[in-house]
Amino acid sequence: MDEGELMRLMKRRILKSYRWQEDVIKPLSGELEIEVEEFEDILMDKLDMSGLEALHPRFESARPRCIKERLHSDLQLCWLVDVMEIVSEEEAEALKDDVTRMVLEGSEYGEALEEGKRKLHEILRS
Repeated sequence: MDEGELMRLMKRRILKSYRWQEDVIKPLSGELEIEVEEFEDILMDKLDMSGLEALHPRFESARPRCIKERLHSDLQLCWLVDVMEIVSEEEAEALKDDVTRMVLEGSEYGEALEEGKRKLHEILRS
């Protein structure tokens, strides 16, 4: 086995690990509508070993921020906070923190979003 083949084997072992599959590969391939195997190949081609080894912790640390950005859009906070200014930035941040925490604790994003909408209605009515 030459060095290139050994490197691909080592990368494949990292990508096939349970935590990588559950935390990175399956969620992102699903969101991007790419087959799992194709997404693994893309990561193997685009990242070197140090990039692969460092990606999982970076992915985990970026996950809350990404969820919050998605919530900002899905809850129409762009309009309610940034344009109309009928929801304060503090209220919006607290709401996004609550819903993000729900997702990180295991709630499905759609369910957490519905709860976020319910809480947003309360904010709008208060």
